[in-house]
Amino acid sequence: MICGLDTIQQDMERLPQGIRRLAVQLRLNLDPLFLWDVLTDYENLSRFIPNLTSSSLLWRQGNRVGLEQVGTQQFCGMRFSARVKLELTELKDQGRLSFRMLEGDFRCFEGVWCIGNDASSSWLLYELTVQGKPGMPIGLIEQRLQQDLASNLRGVQREAIRRAATS
Repeated sequence: MICGLDTIQQDMERLPQGIRRLAVQLRLNLDPLFLWDVLTDYENLSRFIPNLTSSSLLWRQGNRVGLEQVGTQQFCGMRFSARVKLELTELKDQGRLSFRMLEGDFRCFEGVWCIGNDASSSWLLYELTVQGKPGMPIGLIEQRLQQDLASNLRGVQREAIRRAATS
């Protein structure tokens, strides 16, 4: 997945049983440490990630972290909320923050945030594999996820730029 500076590239794969695998990447001129600091500011994620209503740190054991998050969406005039308890593994030296759902409103919700840089820029990659519970309209979920993932990356980007400007 290659994209130009400050543009978002998005890919989605439709898998059997309503499973969707999504990947979103953003390239930007920013020290990757600012991106890491934003992504691991667990208690404040809902301040700058759109549609994330709350994010609470439940526990920390070394490089493993437990979070509870609630996201809220508006579909066709109806309000939809989803709650997940996640286990995250922080691998700061690799720029990798992986997560998997321990319990919540999906059958599957797991993925990874990857941060890195090369000679020309930094990049932020978000990969998500998600499967709704029976009765969840996968078409609506798919459409919202595609819109929201790009918006989430932009939220992380804005907060990282804000922090870089004040450091």
